[in-house]
Formats: sequence, structure tokens, C-alpha cells
Amino acid sequence: MGEEGLRKRKGEDKGREDTQSIQSREPQTTNLQKQAKLFLFPLWSVGLISGICMIVGTIIGSGIFVSPKSVLANVEAVGPCLTVWAACGVLATLGALCFAELGTMITKSGGEYPYLMEAFGPIPAFLFSWTSLLVTKPSSFAIICLSFAEYASAPFYPGCEPPQAVIKCLAAAAIVVITIVNSLSVKLGSYLQNFLTAAKMIIVTIIIVSGIVLLAQGKTENFKDSFKDSKISVSSISLAFYNGLWAYDGWNQLNYITEELQNPYRNLPLSIIIGIPLVTVCYVLINVSYFTVMTSTELLQSQAVAVTFGDRVLYPASWIVPLFVVFSTIGSANGTCFTAGRLVYVAGREGHMLKVLSYISVKRLTPAPAIIFYGAIAIIYIIPGDIETLINYFSFAVWIFYGLTILALIVMRFTRKELERPIRVPIVIPVVVTLVSVVLVLAPIISAPELAYLYCILFILSGLIVYALFVHYKFSWAQKISNPITMHLQMLLEVVPPEEVAT
Repeated sequence: MGEEGLRKRKGEDKGREDTQSIQSREPQTTNLQKQAKLFLFPLWSVGLISGICMIVGTIIGSGIFVSPKSVLANVEAVGPCLTVWAACGVLATLGALCFAELGTMITKSGGEYPYLMEAFGPIPAFLFSWTSLLVTKPSSFAIICLSFAEYASAPFYPGCEPPQAVIKCLAAAAIVVITIVNSLSVKLGSYLQNFLTAAKMIIVTIIIVSGIVLLAQGKTENFKDSFKDSKISVSSISLAFYNGLWAYDGWNQLNYITEELQNPYRNLPLSIIIGIPLVTVCYVLINVSYFTVMTSTELLQSQAVAVTFGDRVLYPASWIVPLFVVFSTIGSANGTCFTAGRLVYVAGREGHMLKVLSYISVKRLTPAPAIIFYGAIAIIYIIPGDIETLINYFSFAVWIFYGLTILALIVMRFTRKELERPIRVPIVIPVVVTLVSVVLVLAPIISAPELAYLYCILFILSGLIVYALFVHYKFSWAQKISNPITMHLQMLLEVVPPEEVAT
């Protein structure tokens, strides 16, 4: 055999080795692709009962253990307080029905982003994405972890308020732990969420049943003259609604899984009509339970309302209440972090944020950059803020875009008549919700102006500068800055673009 024949033989052997090597790696790569697809595009089927449970489980979190005090502080009487809680439930139901029409008309992921894009174009859609990523989502995470810290520390400081340093350090520790858990494993975060959701429902049931028993025993003295000495004004009601609606936040979450719902045109509106009123009944009954053992003054003086309730009703088993409230708040925070990946993924895919934020961990298939980003921003919000200020800041920002999104529904009734609308709500519902959102946004600014609202507006508008520089014109110098940052973060976190593992 000549030299040329030997080279040919060696080349054939090398080719067979390469083929075998590739084939040996194929199953691993295929498995990686399947797992990545399951993360980015989960394939489960949600029926009516699951849809109702998802609404109830998403909404009930830390809010009902934090907001009662703030709602009462703004209206100063039992009657208006309970009325506000019921009215918030009605508003959340109407808003969710409007979102149901939008979700079945425009079946795209990304929450309000695609609706604003279809109705008003890229600039309002970008401002929503910008505000959500840097204001509403991280501040929501911060509020929930501060709530956890208040309830976790309350038993160690009986009769007095825990030091702010303790609360903020505990809240920061909670953010770090939840961020690590969700960065390491999607399954671990999911299992943790299931356990904590069950714990949440246990404490809600304990409080409601205890209140019903107390009412049956005749504990009704705190409900006499329930509207006496109330403080009713547009500003006070708006601020009370801010705090009440914070507890209902999550009423639009079913929109994110419209494609996974069985028979969505039937089950989506039914889940909303059953689920949110069910939450409303729970919230009103929980507040009634609080008032069976506390006067308005005592509730306002309580550092942790549910802990005070437990001390008076369940003693010596009162430790159950703060323990399960801690589980509930941690569950709510974990859920917020767990769902962070999708919005960041959409923003990164559209080029509205650093590309690295939409990348997926090669080893663990989690949206690690997005989750770490949320955790870092949330810790920044914890440092200067208290719960009530953050709730007002969050609610003001979020209702600007809720109102704008529902206005988009009205606009598209006239500008996009060709779109199919499997669910069509009466036009009066979006009109009412839009008007209420305008009042909620403007009333506090006019009646009780604060710098926090101005800062929020300026921050939202600053998104226009970012949009012009990095999205519209795409200046080369901006790419020269962002590309090395993306490359170094990609190497540090061991992450890749999702299309590299999902295609």
C-alpha cells in the first residue's frame, strides 16, 4: 500500500472516530435541548380547577398580612376598611376580565408588552418593559421580603417594634437565599413553591375559622358604628386602594399561560369569575377576624397584625401564626423570583435590555442572570425604603401601565377590528377600569403630592433616553460597551443564549 493509500486509510479511520464521538454525545445534547425547551416553553395542561387554584395561590401572599394596617390607617374606620377590601376585589375581577380578552386576542408571552406594542407601538411597550424590570418587579420582591422579615422578627421583640437594621438584614438574607435556590434549580424552586403554597392556605384557613367561631360567640362590639369617625377623601381612598390592591396583585397572572389552558375561551373567564371573588371573600373574612379581637386603634398599633391575632386567640399555640405567615411570605417571594425569567427573556430577546439577561445556565438550565439581576435590584430597594412607601411607589407605577393596557383594549376595538376576539367583554368594563386607574394615579399626586411620585415619573420617562440611545439608533459606541460586559458575564456565569440549547 502506498503512502497515499495510508493517508486515505487514516482519514477514513479518523472520520469513523469523529462520527462515533459525535454519536456518543448526541443523547446528552438532545436531553439538554429538551430540558431547555421545557424551561422556556413549558408543556402542561391547566384545567378549570387548576386555573382557579393558580389565581388563588398567586394572589394570596404577603399582602393580606401587611396591608390591613395601611388600609385602615387611610380610612380610619372599620366599615370603610371592609368596603375598600371588597371594592378592590371587584376592580381586580373587572381588570382580569379585560386582560382575558387581550390574552385570547393576542396570544403572545410577555404580559402587557405585546398588547401595548400592538396598540401604541414600541415606545410605550419599551417603557413598560423598562419600568417592570427596574421598578415594579424588584420593588415587589423587596416588599414581600420586608414583610417576611417583620413577621420573622416580631416574636423576638414582644410589645415593641423590631429594629430596622434587623428587618432589613433579614429581608436581604431572604432575597439572597431565594435567588440562590432559583439560580441553582428550577425543580427545587418549584418544589419549594408547592410546599409553601400549602402552608399559606393553612394559615388563611386558621384565621378565617377562628374569626367565624369568635363571631358566633358574640364578639361583635368592634363592628358597632363602623363608619363613625371615618376619614373619607379622594386621596385617602386612593391610598387605601393602593394598599388593598397590593394584596390582590397577581390578578392578571393567568394571562401568562393562556396557551396552556384547556379550552381557554371557557376556562379563562370562569377561572377569573370564580377565583378572584373567592380571594375577595377570604380577604374580607380575614379582616373581619382581625376586628373580632382588635379595635381600630389596637390594630393600628400592632407591629404584626396576624401575630397579635394569634397571641390573643391561639395562645399557647400562637407561634403557629408567625411561622406559617413566614412560610406564606417566603412562598410569595419565591413565586415572584420563579416567574422572573420570562419577562426578562422577552426584553432581552427584543433587544430592550442587556442580552446576557436572557441567557440560560449551561449546567443548570435556569435563567441565572435574570434572577441574580432581580435579587440585586431588590436589595437596593430594601436599603432606603419601608413597606408602606414601597407599596405606594409600586402601585403608582403599576397602575399607570394597567390603565394604559386596558386603554389599549378600547383603542383596538376601533383600530384593530379584524382581530378575532374569542372573549369579548362589554365595553363599559374597560372604560370603568380605565377611569378608575386614572383616578388612582392622579388623586394622590393632586391631594397629597410626594417626591416619590415625581421620582417615579422621571424614572419612567428616562426610559425614553435609553430607548433612543440603545434601541432606536443603536449607536456603535453603546455596542462597544455592552459587548465586552456580555462576554465577561457569560464566561463568569457559564450561560449561553437560549436558542443555542433550545433549537
